[in-house]
Amino acid sequence: MGVFGDIDFNEHRQWIERVCSAGGLAPHLPLWGQNQEETLKDFIRSGFESLVVATKADLLGEKWLGRKIDAAFLTDLNELRKTKEITSCGEAGEYHTYVINRPLFRKRVEIREVSKEIKDDHWFLRIAKCALRPKNKAPKG
Repeated sequence: MGVFGDIDFNEHRQWIERVCSAGGLAPHLPLWGQNQEETLKDFIRSGFESLVVATKADLLGEKWLGRKIDAAFLTDLNELRKTKEITSCGEAGEYHTYVINRPLFRKRVEIREVSKEIKDDHWFLRIAKCALRPKNKAPKG
């Protein structure tokens, strides 16, 4: 079985089903058809921590790189959605994230050094240095 976090992008679901079928796997899409804003709120409430690591340059741009997915992120995203077509969970590729912590992790990822780069029509946060640290200890320095 393959588990996928897609919510409503049909072309990607078709690709998943085709690839899984060719590999003899059954695809499981537990979020399929869910409300994106509620899904993102649940993600935040559940204690996940993630950072924006890629954005479409014309929609979100460089300034969104490195932002934590939290209530302020959702508020700002909803404000931007008044003038731009952006989905709450980035299902159309508006942004991509990297999970640095979640309730079941024993350690969290500490990002220590990054750079920003634009390639084609996307901005990327390049993580040059990171480390795992216990959740109960504050970062050094």
